[in-house]
Amino acid sequence: MASQKKKILVTGGSGLVGMAIKKIVEKEESGPNEEWIFISSKDGDLTDFESTKAIFDKHQPTHVIHLAAMVGGLFKNLKYNLDFWRLNIKINDNVLHNAFLHKVQKCVSCLSTCIFPDKTTYPIDETMVHNGPPHDSNFGYAYAKRMIDVQNRAYNKQHGCQFTSVIPTNVYGPHDNYNLEDSHVIPGLIHKCYIAMKKDEPLIVWGTGKPRRQFIYSLDLARLMIWVLREYNEIDPIILSVSEEEEISIKEVAGLVAKGMGMTKDLVFDTSKSDGQFKKTASNEKLKKLRPDFKFTDPSIAIKESCQWFLDNYETCRK
Repeated sequence: MASQKKKILVTGGSGLVGMAIKKIVEKEESGPNEEWIFISSKDGDLTDFESTKAIFDKHQPTHVIHLAAMVGGLFKNLKYNLDFWRLNIKINDNVLHNAFLHKVQKCVSCLSTCIFPDKTTYPIDETMVHNGPPHDSNFGYAYAKRMIDVQNRAYNKQHGCQFTSVIPTNVYGPHDNYNLEDSHVIPGLIHKCYIAMKKDEPLIVWGTGKPRRQFIYSLDLARLMIWVLREYNEIDPIILSVSEEEEISIKEVAGLVAKGMGMTKDLVFDTSKSDGQFKKTASNEKLKKLRPDFKFTDPSIAIKESCQWFLDNYETCRK
């Protein structure tokens, strides 16, 4: 008897991670008896229950990767904490409840390291999610994301649902958001470098460049999320990240961006600007135990590929 065909619905399918999963599925990892369906906001409003139900009714997924969310940078988070809470709570509840109603076999949701307590010890691990309030700047978004873990446990306890979540560190890659006001570190530096080169000026990096971060290339994250969907059977979340030893300074990142963009001028660090948190180290011990074979892409290669994608798609990318 042939095995049942998996129909995998990916919400947020046109974003950074969704497009990475699509590329990996098409190029490397398409499994037998799998049909992948990538949806975006054009396919329906996930903040509306009936609209979400219509998507599930139409596609009848057996599995879900839930990436869709209202997201934004620091300024947007500070200004709209209530909106981030309300809209993301609606999106998550509609997706998870429809996954339950439609008897989805497994749902993998994407969280964020910002869900962790502001005051904590390092390295952070999966057991520390609920150990205290998140940072005050984005508490609306952070609590809404944190509640996915609560919902996953509740659906499992009450109904036996196989709902779980992943917590990636700083993601970057093709199809990122390059908006200068609202982007994360690497896409922001790529865009700033592009503008500086057009003006024949040096790349000005805010702060000293000393803070260290763990970055994960979107294609590596995609490979790991596909593995989580197929193989990871815990309800508890799993951190998807490079190891502590592979943390990299903002100065090193800016250097790799400048090299990837072909900039020849020296970097300039504007030390009048705040550095923010020096480290937010996450432990990937759980991942290493389960996937000791996994090799992350060298950041010099991944950042160069990200720069090239930006240059090739400058006219149409999000900026």
